[in-house]
Amino acid sequence: MVGGASSRMKRSLKAREERTIMDHIPHKSLIPVGKKGYPFLYYLVRNAVEAGYTKLYLITSPENTAFQQLKDQGMFSKDLEVHLAVQEVPVGRQKPLGTADALQQCLDQYPELQRTTFTVCNGDNLYSVGALKDLRKDRKAPHALISYGSSGFEYTEERIAKFAVMDISSDGFLRQIIEKPDVEDVPQYKDTTGELRVSMNIFSFFGAEVYPYLKNCPMDPVRNEKELPKAVGMLVADHPKAVLCIPRSEHIPDLTDANDIQLFKNLD
Repeated sequence: MVGGASSRMKRSLKAREERTIMDHIPHKSLIPVGKKGYPFLYYLVRNAVEAGYTKLYLITSPENTAFQQLKDQGMFSKDLEVHLAVQEVPVGRQKPLGTADALQQCLDQYPELQRTTFTVCNGDNLYSVGALKDLRKDRKAPHALISYGSSGFEYTEERIAKFAVMDISSDGFLRQIIEKPDVEDVPQYKDTTGELRVSMNIFSFFGAEVYPYLKNCPMDPVRNEKELPKAVGMLVADHPKAVLCIPRSEHIPDLTDANDIQLFKNLD
């Protein structure tokens, strides 16, 4: 999912020159990082290819010229089949309708995804090869997600507190994703090992089964968007053993604000 605006990143840039540069970068995943100055997305896609993925669907905004150029310039692996899906903005709105809507529009434009299993993730998190491989393994449920142990993160407690936590059953299935829980409620969401499990928005879905929940996802009353975690919550409410939680403990590099850019300066 690479269609979101970079508003938070732009607000965090202090220099006017930096903000001017970001005006020409439609999404954080296109920010140049690393020793070679490649777009951030390059490194995420490289990990996906190493994990065995052969098809890539970039869910973009209508102004997706930059992503088309990356494709045309051969920035991605020659072994990768790359498609662009456009998340159209409904008439009367100024911004997209949310992540559940983004995935639904992708499945509408590429119906083959409704007949198979696929991974969906953010375009501004550098998920590891191992995590991407985990979601391709055979499993005992039609859907899955990575449940990250918060102790593996290198973030401050303040930043971790802004992530979504997961309520997981004793046999490893998702009960619910809780966005920004109250501090006093956090201990109840620790798993059987005593670890707080966090969602970093990387899922594996079987298209036909998740599609109705994307389509019927209600609007979030605060954000006024259709959010993917809400659609997943509706799915597990109807099917308690539909989403397997795959535990991992590792840091997930993330592009949220300007300070994060420097963390990627040593990427090859």
